[in-house]
Amino acid sequence: MAAFLDSLTLADAVGSFGAMVVVTAYFATQMRMMNSDDLAFPILNLAGSVLIVYSLLQNFNLASMLIECFWIVISIIGIVQFIRLRRAN
Repeated sequence: MAAFLDSLTLADAVGSFGAMVVVTAYFATQMRMMNSDDLAFPILNLAGSVLIVYSLLQNFNLASMLIECFWIVISIIGIVQFIRLRRAN
């Protein structure tokens, strides 16, 4: 286990933290601790996905990069939609 931990890079740590951010946001919505309509949800998903993309730029994986790019676009759409609805009210 120590050898594994010694082999981890900064990119691994950043990507792992990003994954934890995304999973925590999803878990919080499932536990009704956060509403998916709240601005925090797409912001956390965007932040987590950007961190994961950073790690993927160091250790590329096409399938993972595709899903993270979609996740980023969807998160940005959610943020824009939140702002538009807020301005309308």
